Amino acid sequence: MGRPSHSSRSLPVAMTIAGSDSGGGAGIQADLKTFHQFGVYGTSVITALTAQNTLGVTAIHTPPPEFVAEQYRQVMTDITIDAVKTGMLATGAIITALAEAFEEFPPPNLVVDPVMISSAGSRLLEPDAEEALIGRILPLADLLTPNLHETAVLLGTDPLSTLAEIREAAKAIASLGPGAVLIKGGHLPVETDAAEEAVDILYDGSTFTELRAPLLDQKHTHGTGCTLSAAITAGLAKGDSMADAVQRAKAFITEAIRSAPGLGHGTGPLNHFVDPMKETD
Repeated sequence: MGRPSHSSRSLPVAMTIAGSDSGGGAGIQADLKTFHQFGVYGTSVITALTAQNTLGVTAIHTPPPEFVAEQYRQVMTDITIDAVKTGMLATGAIITALAEAFEEFPPPNLVVDPVMISSAGSRLLEPDAEEALIGRILPLADLLTPNLHETAVLLGTDPLSTLAEIREAAKAIASLGPGAVLIKGGHLPVETDAAEEAVDILYDGSTFTELRAPLLDQKHTHGTGCTLSAAITAGLAKGDSMADAVQRAKAFITEAIRSAPGLGHGTGPLNHFVDPMKETD
């Protein structure tokens, strides 16, 4: 059964391939909320079920790899997808199964949030899964969105500490295959004014763009990486250029962090009710 042809519909459609967060702040739940805010219809492929809240994860259940791939195949054979993002892919076997499905149905406008290491530095993928991600998925990505820890692992380097190092790292990661790289700088310990800013660097294969926003004193940041990559995916699904999609997503995530509702007793979720159009007026 072949992939459906594009129709004259006006509703853009995106897909998230990620884990389920029972607390609703990250993963599939955050992605679908973000798609909705951008006016994009969301579809999903669930790679893992997690039992978690704002205090942490207590259990993870992964379905059979072929079942994960079948979710993808069934959506792709029926609905025209404009952009796809990946988040938590859980295991090397799931990554391999998805890579084989991607060969059958190439994912358009693929945004890969590697979800290898948390922003706090905790390892989220086993070494074999990391190898599968780098070898099978990264070369297909239109955009890769690693944090500083993930950047260091991808390149086998020490943690980055300057914007100059991040620029060089972005060029090196681009050589692994992705069409563009957005390195999320977070709170860089640099000796410039960037120390009080959240600075991300986008490299499109030829030029660099710095995306700066005030560093917010906010503990409720659960799901930041998921939400940012979902916002970019939504922009691409709507036909935005990569630069425009990233700029709008940066504005959206900044306001979503600033106005986080403060739910739960730990690191709570963002405010996914932010108006993405208002932030770029």
